[in-house]
Amino acid sequence: MNDRPEQERAAQATLMAQQGVDLWICVVGNGCVPDIVPAGALTVTLETNIGIPGGRNAGARALSEASRPDQGSYLFFLDNDAVLPTDDVLARLVAEADQHPEAAYVQPRLTGPDDVTTPRRWVPRLRAGDPGRPGTITTMTEGVVLVRRDVFDALGGWEASLFLYHEGLDLAYRSWAAGWTGWYAAGLRMHHPVTSPTRHALFHRLAARNRITVAYRNLPRPLIPLYLANWTAITLARSLRHGGTRESVRGMREGWALRHAQTRRPMSWQTVWRLTAAGRPPII
Repeated sequence: MNDRPEQERAAQATLMAQQGVDLWICVVGNGCVPDIVPAGALTVTLETNIGIPGGRNAGARALSEASRPDQGSYLFFLDNDAVLPTDDVLARLVAEADQHPEAAYVQPRLTGPDDVTTPRRWVPRLRAGDPGRPGTITTMTEGVVLVRRDVFDALGGWEASLFLYHEGLDLAYRSWAAGWTGWYAAGLRMHHPVTSPTRHALFHRLAARNRITVAYRNLPRPLIPLYLANWTAITLARSLRHGGTRESVRGMREGWALRHAQTRRPMSWQTVWRLTAAGRPPII
């Protein structure tokens, strides 16, 4: 959106410095013409801001249309406020994916610029006490993730209607429902400013709305009220402490009113068991 020029330059510079991989790069302008584009990169200009997942889909689609099927086994999504701290991050992510062929996506560890600080919300599992422990995961941090290209295409990409927040959980659920898993490569670092999601004015409303959307799209019907009861309690408790109660309630109402507009593809009970065995039953 041309609103972070210094961070955009840093993100692109660390991307272009990667060794051991062939790169096909696409920069997406979400409601703008991108100001900063590496030499030889594709660009996509979207007339309006269609949201982060929709923008990522547009970039993936442009790369797919511009390359042969044998070019690019993986898609790496990089938000423009993150940087790759060493020149071998992508090569090592691909090596992790090769070592874990059951994983549809591989997630590096996200830290602050100090290479150490990892807020709990950045650890893609419930047991977040040790962010340096690798393992199978059932969700993802969307802005720095490697996804198998064939899986991404087969699943139809990110759910664009979410606009912002929880699109990673939705894609992770659909990956697991298709028989895949996810892998947390905790030994690989990505750097990101340690900021709060509440810096976005839409956070409380969209986060609450999208919880309902993701549940209605992906969960067996008996689990939907359990999942939503848990997250309603958690959301209200957090908002009472930190603010945003009114917007959270507004988002819940919006999500409930729009739930029937979503396409339901509920996961099987076998997938429910696999998620539970992996440490995150889909009611949390």
